[in-house]
This record gives sequence, structure tokens and C-alpha cells, in this order.
Amino acid sequence: VKFNNCAGNKGVQYETNSLDFKVRVDGTMYAAHQVQMPAKQLILMVTAWDPQTLGRWEAIVRFLVAEKLQHNGHKPKGRKTVPGELAQQQSDTLLPWRQHQSANGLRRQKRDWVIPPINVPENSRGPFPQQLVRIRSDKDKEIHIRYSITGVGADQPPMEVFSIDPVSGRMYVTRPMDREERASYHLRAHAVDMNGNKVENPIDLYIYVIDMNDNRPEFINQVYNGSVDEGSKPGTYVMTVTANDADDSTTANGMVRYRIVTQTPQSPSQNMFTINSETGDIVTVAAGLDREKVQQYIVIVQATDMEGNLNYGLSNTATAIITVTDVNDNPPEFTTSTPSVCWVPRCTSRRIQSLLRNGMAWQQKAVRGGTPHATRTRVLTRSRFGFSRPRGPREKMQHFAAAVDYEMNRAFMLTVMVSNQAPLASGIQMSFQSTAGVTISVTDVNEAPYFPTNHKLIRLEEGVPTGTVLTTFSAVDPDRFMQQAVRYSKLSDPANWLNINATNGQITTAAVLDRESDYIKNNVYEATFLAADNGIPPASGTGTLQIYLIDINDNAPELLPKEAQICEKPNLNVINITATDADIDPNIGPFVFELPSMPSAVRKNWTITRLNGDYAQLSLRIMYLEAGVYDVPIIVTDSGNPPLYNTCVIKVKVCPCDENGDCTTIGAVAAAGLGTGAIIAILICIIILLTMVLLFVVWMKRREKERHTKQLLIDPEDDVRDNILKYDEEGGGEEDQDYDLSQLQQPETMDHVLNKTPGVRRVDERPIGAEPQYPIRPVIPHPGDIGDFINEGLRAADNDPTAPPYDSLLVFDYEGSGSTAGSVSSLNSSSSGDQDYDYLNDWGPRFKKLADMYGGGEED
Repeated sequence: VKFNNCAGNKGVQYETNSLDFKVRVDGTMYAAHQVQMPAKQLILMVTAWDPQTLGRWEAIVRFLVAEKLQHNGHKPKGRKTVPGELAQQQSDTLLPWRQHQSANGLRRQKRDWVIPPINVPENSRGPFPQQLVRIRSDKDKEIHIRYSITGVGADQPPMEVFSIDPVSGRMYVTRPMDREERASYHLRAHAVDMNGNKVENPIDLYIYVIDMNDNRPEFINQVYNGSVDEGSKPGTYVMTVTANDADDSTTANGMVRYRIVTQTPQSPSQNMFTINSETGDIVTVAAGLDREKVQQYIVIVQATDMEGNLNYGLSNTATAIITVTDVNDNPPEFTTSTPSVCWVPRCTSRRIQSLLRNGMAWQQKAVRGGTPHATRTRVLTRSRFGFSRPRGPREKMQHFAAAVDYEMNRAFMLTVMVSNQAPLASGIQMSFQSTAGVTISVTDVNEAPYFPTNHKLIRLEEGVPTGTVLTTFSAVDPDRFMQQAVRYSKLSDPANWLNINATNGQITTAAVLDRESDYIKNNVYEATFLAADNGIPPASGTGTLQIYLIDINDNAPELLPKEAQICEKPNLNVINITATDADIDPNIGPFVFELPSMPSAVRKNWTITRLNGDYAQLSLRIMYLEAGVYDVPIIVTDSGNPPLYNTCVIKVKVCPCDENGDCTTIGAVAAAGLGTGAIIAILICIIILLTMVLLFVVWMKRREKERHTKQLLIDPEDDVRDNILKYDEEGGGEEDQDYDLSQLQQPETMDHVLNKTPGVRRVDERPIGAEPQYPIRPVIPHPGDIGDFINEGLRAADNDPTAPPYDSLLVFDYEGSGSTAGSVSSLNSSSSGDQDYDYLNDWGPRFKKLADMYGGGEED
């Protein structure tokens, strides 16, 4: 065997997985002792490893066993070995069912030959199916034999991972293997004749999946918290970080090594900590930890497989937060004992703290609220006063033990002593207490309300309905002896999701809370509220409410890309599909990809293969698909509870491709969906549209020509139709208006008309002389006579040469002079009272009112 580690192979050692064979330093393999070979081939695993770098390399070696020649140099008696048979011996065919020659013919060996394991690397790219080995029996020269395999991966789930050619005995793997899913397979090979009778005993086949480095190390936690005392010596243990790798831990693929990438802040040194590369233990490596200077360190830790090889290994990072804890290394001290005066509103303990710090040179450096090293403040001169335990890391004295009111006491003389609750650290030789005098003068002012829990954090699921009560965020008014009311209002609500009761501070939802909103930062929604009292002057305080929204599965997954391109023949290229989800774990992947059953052409033409939790491949199932644009629906389902699915449509352009798998120019046009039939249909539509436009233009020209051929019967200047007539123009009076007002009055006689000389007449005068005879209405009208009467009058007016050629007032019946309301004789009705008006009902809806008034018989 030949091996080269690019370093001269210095110190490289070889070993095999068999005790019968060994490998020398120069790579020569030899038998350690006399070995009886039971088969025609032997498969061994040879490993080369470097003791210095601990690197390991493996290779598979197959030995082909030939017939042993006699010592005299002659071939053994019997049939000759032809070149074809020698080539067959050198193939990868396994003969698990061995037979031995004896005087009585062939006899079977008592136990079958043990087939060495078959190694298959995971994540193979194919092509599939990929041949593993060929199995055959010596009896296949006598009878026809059919081969089959059974077991997990063949006829048991997962099905059809391995297959075998029943005639040739060639065994194949049909798809890529995943060692993390299953590391080995145990199959049994069977040989039967054409009638199904067993010819050979079943043999065991062991298939091992060779691990590949396809998994990154994963930390158990993304954030680790640890602590170390300030002033700790180098080598002090801090914490342990742990990362796991899903690959084989016995190989370099699963061997994880740790290292520190960055440290923040880099004070007093950039390397304050170190980590054990194998165990992940973090310890201090330098002195100088001081909580008063640096209270917290953030360390980024990297885990890399392949034994920490950054060139070949996969890496991942985690954050280690190291808190420097306080030790009592600074005693309190007053630099002066001169009494001081405190003129403050109600002289709160916080103001006394400021006085002791500034006016009296407060010299306590290591003070943290709630720790054993914090100071204790006591009043020595007046026992009814004192200071309670601090409530925060920056508050040394918060309030008095007894109430101090301006109306009760205006001034106090106090002697204050400050001391440590715990003794000083070893090596500190100083007094642990100090005293000072304080004069307190109280003035009365209004103090602002405050929220006891600020920031207040609540947790709830997203999507709660509108009007849901979340919590009561109430404030406390320190002016307990003043009758003041506190009112609440919103100060900051970016998404306008919340409402607050103005009187009791109860918070309800005004809209549905959505974790996927842009207003959410790290799953937290933050709103600020204002609490104000009605004092003089008014005082107010603010409080922040943080709502941690727990994700629910309310977003269906989506697929990318929306458009893709593929060749019209399979096995040339595939479409890689990526699933995305707006939710977070565990409501996202792994995703399930599938094609819908309807329409049936989708599953007939296409197939989808899931690569891993987020990716899949879409490819053609049939051998040929006509070029064009296809809408391929894909159903993608997430892993939420309950799961959500979405049917995404991907526009796939199928086109002819060249030998490189790229669409040709002609194929790109055909794939656009414009076939020969479609182009012909479009051309026909264009021709029909042009013909319709041409016919419309000809018709418009013909109509225009006919209109111009008609002659006007009057002068266009005398045509007053559709013209604007100004009637409100006053001018110089009615004298200068050429109007004949007599035409607007009821004529007394017709003499002035009859005596008018012939010539030009006014267009609105009643015609005289020889005129067409207009029809006379009948005495008793008939429902149809009204229309006939109007039509006959219209025809007479059209044939009247003296009538104006436009619509004008036509006089159908002149009744003479007299009062227009004096008689109704023109109706020609009888005054006897026996007139029948029932015919009015037959004249239609316009005469219904008259029919109701005069018809109906004697009912009234």
C-alpha cells in the first residue's frame, strides 16, 4: 500500500483489522503466519496513523486468491485455467457457498464462509444505484438460480435501501446513507432455483456506514454563567462548557476540541482565562481580578471537531458570562466627624447617603446591596431612627426605620455608624466601622409615585384575544399622609397593543399580540407607563412593563425559490428547494415536503426528495416532459404542535438543454409557453381585430359623407336650437327689444291673423291659408285613438310647407276666445251624469289618477 501524509511519512505506523496480516514500514503487506484462505477474495482494512498529530487514515484492500502452483513449476492437473476464468477470479464476485472436490464428487463444507463486512461511505453523491458486491453460487453453472436479500433496509423499514439483481446477484445501494440515522445493516442473502426451492443456506451480510464529518459540534447551552471571586489566584476553576458532536466519537470526525476566541473586556489583561481543550474547563490564568474595576467578563468559546483542526473541522461557538464576585477587601471610613446639616425635602435616607458621600468624604469602595460585604448603618444617638437593609446594588441607605414627618419633627441630630456585616478579607488590617454626626432638617414637598417592580416581566403566549387582562401594574405614592389620587396613562406603547385602567393600573390588550412583529426584540415587547398624583405641584413616575411572548405555531412555512428552471429530460439537473418559517423552534423544521395527489399529473411528472430538515430537491419523474412553464404545487409542513402546512406553487420552466445542462435559445422560447398552436391563435385574433377596426372606420366615413349631403332648410344664423339665449339683459329697456308681446297673450279674435299680408311669418305663429287638415278628435275617445291622433298630427306637421323645420309649438285645436277656465265643453262630455269613464282604466298608468276619480260606478 502507498501512503503520503505530505510530511515525509516520518513516524507513520500501519496496522490492519486482521491478526493474520501485517504491514511493514515501507507499506509491504505480508502474512504473519501460514493462513488457509477459504474464499477467492479477502477484504481488509488498513489504517495509517501518526502518533504525533494523532491523525488516522483508512483504506480498504481486497486480496484475490489464486490457485497455488506446484513447487516443480508445473500447473496442477485437471482442466486448464483459461484467461477468461482468470479474469473472473480477479472480479469482485463473492462465492460464499464453497464446494470441495472429493473422490465421490462435490461435497459441501460444514460451515459457510464468513463474508467480511461491506463498508459504504455516508453522503455518497452516486450515481445511484451503486454496486456494492456480487454474490453467486457455484451451482449457477448447473441450474438457473435466483438471488434475493432480506432484512432491515431491503424488505423491512427503511425499505429498498439495498437491492439485488435476482439473475446476476449484483447487490446495489439505492440512495445516500446517513450514519447518524443508522450505522450498520444486517442482511441475509438467499439463493433459490426457478421453482423457489432453496439451493444454498442463507448467508449473513454486514454493511457498515463509514462516518463522514457532516455534523457541527453543538453546545448544550448557548450561554453559560459562572462566577469567580475577585483576587483569585491563577489556576482557579471557573466553569465547564460542553459541546457534543453527532459524528463517530471514535474517529476524528467526532473528537471535539475547545479554545477561547475573544474576551471582553480585555482588562487588566487580554488573557485572563484559559480553557482545557479536551474537557472544556475554564480556569483563571492571570491575577488581577477586581470587581470594583470589572464586574463581568464575556468569553466566546469555540468548539471544533477533527481534533481542533481549523482547516478541516467544523466549528460552533457559545458565550460564557463570568461574573466577578465581591469579597470584603475595602472597609468603610469617614474622613471627618464634623456634624453636617441636611436641608432636603423630608430628608430621605438616599439624601443622607449623598451627604455622607460628598460632604463627609464617604470612602467605602466595595459595597453591594444584599451581599455579606455590604455596610450596615446604625443611628447611635436616637434609637427610634435607623436605616433598613439596602434594596439595590447602588442603594446603601433607602429609608428610615420610623416615619419622619414635617408636621411632627422639623430637625434631628443623629450620630451615624457604618460597619461591615462580615469581617474583612484575610490580610486587611483596618477598622471595620466608622461614625459621623448628621443634622437633619425636614421640609415638606410632594414626592413622585414609583412602581415597586420596575422593570416588571410577565410571560404569556402570543395571540391572546383583545380585552384579555394581563396584569395590574400599580404604583405606590410615598406621600402616605396626603390624600392624593394616582392616575395611570400610557407613555410608550410602540404597537398600540395595550390599554391601562386610569384608576387601578389594570393592563388589558387592545390588539392581538404577535411575536413575529417588528416591535418585538428577542421575544420581548416593552411598554412604558406613567403614574401621576394630584399634588401641588403634581409629581409623576414611570414604570416599564416587559412582556415575554411565547411562540405558537401561527405561521405556515414558505418555499424558495418561487421560480426555477429544469431540463426536459431527467438526471441532468434538479431544483433545490429551501423551506422557511417565521416562527422559532420547535415550531419550525424539520419540514415535510410532499406533492399533492390532485391534480394527478403533478405526481406523475414530478418527484421530490427530502435532503434534510430544511432542504429538498424537485426533479422530473418521467423520462421526458414537453418544454413550457409549469406550476408545481408542493405541500410543506412544519414540526409545530399542531403542525401547519402550506401549498406553495413553484413556476418551473422546462426547456431543452445542451450537454452542459443549460437551456438552449430555442428551448428558452419554447419554454415560455408559446407553442405553434398558441402562436396561430394569437395571429388569428390580431387579424380579426384589425378587420373590425377597418370596418368601423369605413362606416364612420360613410356616415360623415351622408351627413354632408343633406341640405339645411333654413339659414344657420336663424337656427336657434341648442343655443344659449340671454333673457336677463336689461339694456335700455323694453323699447329697444324687438319682441311682440301680444303673442304671449290670449288672442281675442283671429282677425289680425287672417288679415296679415303674405310673406315672412314668425315661426311661432299659427299657420293660415291653405294648410293641411289636422285630424279632429272623436267625441268618445278610444284608448288607441290618442296615439293615432298624435301620429296623424305629426305627419300633417311634417308635410306642412309653412311649418318651421324644427320642433315648435303645434296648435292642434283652437278653442276661441274666452276664459280658459270658464268651460270644459272641449271635453265634449255629457252633463247628464251617466257618462261611463271605465275606459280610462285601459289607457295605462298615466291615466290611473283620472280613472280613480271618475271611474268606479256608484261606490261614492
